[in-house]
Amino acid sequence: MSISQTMEDSCELDLVYVTERIISVSFSSTTDEENFRNNIREVAQMLKSKHGGNYLLFNLSERRHDITKLHSKVLDFGWPDLHTPALEKICSVCKAMDTWLNANPHNVVVLHNKGNRGRTGVVIAAYMHYSNISASADQALDRFAMKRFYEDKVAPVGQPSQKRYVHYFSGLLSGSIKMNNKPLFLHHVIMHGIPNFESKGGCRPFLRIYQAMQPVYTSGIYNVQGDSQTSICITIEPGLLLKGDILLKCYHKKFRSPARDVIFRVQFHTCAIHDLGVVFGKEDLDDAFKDDRFPEYGKVEFVFSYGPEKIQGMEHLENGPSVSVDYNTSDPLIRWDSYDNFNMHREDSMEGRWEWSYCPASFPRVNLLKLEVCTWRKIILNSSS
Repeated sequence: MSISQTMEDSCELDLVYVTERIISVSFSSTTDEENFRNNIREVAQMLKSKHGGNYLLFNLSERRHDITKLHSKVLDFGWPDLHTPALEKICSVCKAMDTWLNANPHNVVVLHNKGNRGRTGVVIAAYMHYSNISASADQALDRFAMKRFYEDKVAPVGQPSQKRYVHYFSGLLSGSIKMNNKPLFLHHVIMHGIPNFESKGGCRPFLRIYQAMQPVYTSGIYNVQGDSQTSICITIEPGLLLKGDILLKCYHKKFRSPARDVIFRVQFHTCAIHDLGVVFGKEDLDDAFKDDRFPEYGKVEFVFSYGPEKIQGMEHLENGPSVSVDYNTSDPLIRWDSYDNFNMHREDSMEGRWEWSYCPASFPRVNLLKLEVCTWRKIILNSSS
């Protein structure tokens, strides 16, 4: 039986030629270790017989040593499943793909992912935009094939934040999104419409905020009963300074149970935020966008300023007497960081400071700190080590 037939008969492994020179190798998150190793061995044999030494593996998942069975040359770009990578990482992976593909007309890129296909989709969609400005006519890959793969295979399973970051990347490249270099101070997070995470309605939300995947803030636990409140405001005073890649995760702490559920997640980059009041609808919130417990009309509002001082005239945002707050954030359940040791565990955990396992001098790193003084287009087209 051919490997293509094997893959058609199994939902655990999916190998697709996105274009003639970009290959997606995806494994289901439920694939057990024995099947994973056997499938990897078969894929490696196929790639070697068809492409010799002209393929380079881009790992978008957790680091794991057995991936080298696919190829000894591995670039590790992984980030947690169902999340979006930092803008700098998107830029770096596109530059590395471009450099490898341009080095030899026979070179091909293999994108490896174990879990949700959204990670592969982010890279494919970003590279589609990247190649619009970087590739000459004779070097251009089949963008129609990339677009079709993204829409057919990835869009239905992608997360709103992943789509948002591709939009950021495209807009910064084309110039349709202008850079905002000002630091922002977050003062209020307002949930309009109360999710029903308790049997009698209501929820017990608390926030954890990450900057560059490092936790920078944990709120108290708010208690909202049933429909007693149409909105709830979580206030941070003085304002929390945020700059760069931001992840806000809102949890529900279960009543009389040592467990928590995710109400919503949202990721954004401050360079693309220009309004001091930003609203994300249900369709913009990871997890919540397909959760019936989150009301269809629900939305989350962020109130920023350019300074840490309390914003005057916001008294109307104060919660009513039916909302109580438990500030005991020393509870291990509240403090527990689901991104810790991302590279050390094969589960939802924290993205560390990645180094490239294989990084020839010919692969320039893109330093996005230059964003302060350069445009994205210039950085990507003229980047150097």
